[in-house]
Amino acid sequence: MQKRYSIVEVISGLAVFVTLLALNSTPAAAFELQADIRLPAGFSIEQLAEVPNARAMAWGDEGTLFVATMTKGKVYAVSNILDGAAQVYPIGNKLKMPTGVAFRDGSLYVAETNRIIRFSGIEQSLNSPPEPVVVVDGLPGKRLHSWKVIDFGADGKLYVTVGSPCNVCDEPDYGLIVKMNPDGTEQEVVARGIRNSVGFAWHPRTGELWFSDNNRDMMGDDEPPGELNRVAVQGQHFGFPFCHGSDTVEPTVELAALGNCADATAPAQELGPHVAPLGILIYSGDMFPAEYQNHVFIAEHGSWNRSEKIGYRVSLVRLSQDGEQSLAYESFAEGWLDGDTVNGRPAGLLMAPDGSLLLSDDKRGAIYRISYTGN
Repeated sequence: MQKRYSIVEVISGLAVFVTLLALNSTPAAAFELQADIRLPAGFSIEQLAEVPNARAMAWGDEGTLFVATMTKGKVYAVSNILDGAAQVYPIGNKLKMPTGVAFRDGSLYVAETNRIIRFSGIEQSLNSPPEPVVVVDGLPGKRLHSWKVIDFGADGKLYVTVGSPCNVCDEPDYGLIVKMNPDGTEQEVVARGIRNSVGFAWHPRTGELWFSDNNRDMMGDDEPPGELNRVAVQGQHFGFPFCHGSDTVEPTVELAALGNCADATAPAQELGPHVAPLGILIYSGDMFPAEYQNHVFIAEHGSWNRSEKIGYRVSLVRLSQDGEQSLAYESFAEGWLDGDTVNGRPAGLLMAPDGSLLLSDDKRGAIYRISYTGN
């Protein structure tokens, strides 16, 4: 039976989305990127390109950067971004929240709310993109958290997030990470019990999947925490909607009765409350010092459901040598939040071929590069 939603739930969902759009579209205060963003010694940051509402990113085979958006109805291709001569090309038109991009065998895959489409031979036709081919249609995607992120794993499968369509509810067909063949066949559930994952990555040493999760709102400033999770066994349940973080029991009695925190997989690392962790990256390049190898960078988009804002930064979770446990959670790049003024919202992370770190900012509409010189 299809669940009916009360007017309160519907209005609440609309209010959340309008608030998120406002945070992303309000003009940012004037600030100087290199002067105002604080990084560890030896690191620097620069802006490479302007891309409206930039979110997730993927590299093409010929060095084209593809950038997803939430509000623009299209994705963008950026050529020559590392050469100081970036050119931006729009791809698609009237796409429905195309927040996920991935690249394979010369084709760009784009995730909308209910389907995945493919632009074949895209790097040879940036000026006149081909019409997309629908790879898979009818994916679950309604109301809140219907946007999706995608990527290809080493197994050749396409991995897709399916967010829960609510602040907190029981919807078994949602709250998942699934994988499938590139043509959409043989879909399998990789992980469940997830509220809203907007970023995942594989550990370069163990091959295990790690992902961020945004926990529920309306529980106060300090509850519940955000999450960084590790999938050790396919099909693990991560607690939503009955448990948030390691041991925060859902206050709605009916939902709390669906399970116990002790039976769910606890996060590898609890993050700040309402920091909105989006893209993650487990560093495997050779530019950064060895102390950053195989550790997790997280783009914290920033809180909206909190009386005092937090997040709006790139954080770092340090892992044990075997890649199975978190050892520390700390700030890496911050300064987009100045008191109560939001100057930017980190969204996506991607490693460049030279080992530097690309960071998207959907509020400022920018792609940054973080590099290490040691100077």
